[in-house]
Amino acid sequence: MASETVSVSGLAGRYATALFELASESKSLDAVASDLARLSALVAGSPDLARLVRSPVFTREEQGRAVDAVLARLGVNTLTRNFVGLLAAKRRLFALPGIVTAFQTLLANLRGEMSAEVTSAQALKPEQRTALLGTLKDAMKRDMRLTERVDPSLLGGLVVKVASRQIDSSLKSKLVRLERAMRGA
Repeated sequence: MASETVSVSGLAGRYATALFELASESKSLDAVASDLARLSALVAGSPDLARLVRSPVFTREEQGRAVDAVLARLGVNTLTRNFVGLLAAKRRLFALPGIVTAFQTLLANLRGEMSAEVTSAQALKPEQRTALLGTLKDAMKRDMRLTERVDPSLLGGLVVKVASRQIDSSLKSKLVRLERAMRGA
């Protein structure tokens, strides 16, 4: 386990911590993490499901039934199903994305991993991902977990965020700096 403690706060942090402790006690951390990742990807990829999760227009019963049906189709762990059902009953489904992020942070800390968010103009190729992971691991002296995003407006290069540090080597930023330098700003 990593020597430093990780802090998750707010509503999402409290729920994530409770779920993390329950999953740890029942030795189902990996199953719950996998379930949450699949559910999160499903919500991100479905505008209708995202609206159901975020909108206060739906009753808690409607949200509960709909989410339960989705979870049944996914075949998730009983703990995950009960937890998400509780979120629906308490009208807290809107916090699901933050809870997933906080849970992943707690799990990464337990495993001694650090998270890095990488934004690139195009999806990284496997060899680029491997090289970047190796470089980050050498620099941080910890195992790394990458979250990848694609932003075509970067034109080229990468923006890497690790903890509170950001390294921006995107072509877009370089052009902005060049434009400022040429204006004398």
